[in-house]
Amino acid sequence: MDEQMPPSEWAVLALLAEGPTHGFAIARAMAEGGEIGRVWSLRRPRVYYAIEALTRQGLARPDRTVASRTGPDRTILHATPSGRRAVTEWLGTPVEHVRDARSLLLLKLLFLERLGADPRPLLDAQRARFETIAQRLERSVNEAHGFDQTLLKWRLETATAALRFIDSVIEAPTP
Repeated sequence: MDEQMPPSEWAVLALLAEGPTHGFAIARAMAEGGEIGRVWSLRRPRVYYAIEALTRQGLARPDRTVASRTGPDRTILHATPSGRRAVTEWLGTPVEHVRDARSLLLLKLLFLERLGADPRPLLDAQRARFETIAQRLERSVNEAHGFDQTLLKWRLETATAALRFIDSVIEAPTP
């Protein structure tokens, strides 16, 4: 799995892993205000760039072409078996940095919900990761001075807020 793959490619691949679709439908879902775009938006040209990159990596593949009533023919794409495995692994892997919670963690939680999958394993792993970061920051903040201390305090508050968020999601009743 390519850990360095950008969130845009992960989002496109996760959509393809849900089932065959075409680039225009992906672009619509990822547009600002679209279901995925609420968390991670992407303009149409970038969607097609992501599709090309995923195809080059062997994670997605064109399936067939269908006629469209509103424009050019649409190429139906799907995730390859390795693409689906990569998405499954990605969805279960906690994000590395607290700063990635707003984008990557929320994106993962959105796709887990769309799949009807239990987010608890990811949230538990994410909580453990962020707890380690918060503990390290807490030890460091009192030893720092000047702006270094200010920066560490900011990071500690951000990590603590992320932990509160995770706890609130874990404790929320399941519908």
